[in-house]
Amino acid sequence: MADDSTGREVFFEMTAVGGAVRVSAIDGATGIEVTVMGPLTTPRSDLQRLALRKLERRLAQEGEG
Repeated sequence: MADDSTGREVFFEMTAVGGAVRVSAIDGATGIEVTVMGPLTTPRSDLQRLALRKLERRLAQEGEG
């Protein structure tokens, strides 16, 4: 999935863990990865948006954003 705001390619991985979902967002250019967790009932798009925002914040901290 391409991040429209930055033009970066971002990969998402979603894994069910008990009653929760673990979402990893990986920046295609740098390989930097962040993880968030949420309830299984949370819409997929909300979890991806949260993971993307966390990744953008991490990239900014690393000087990659």
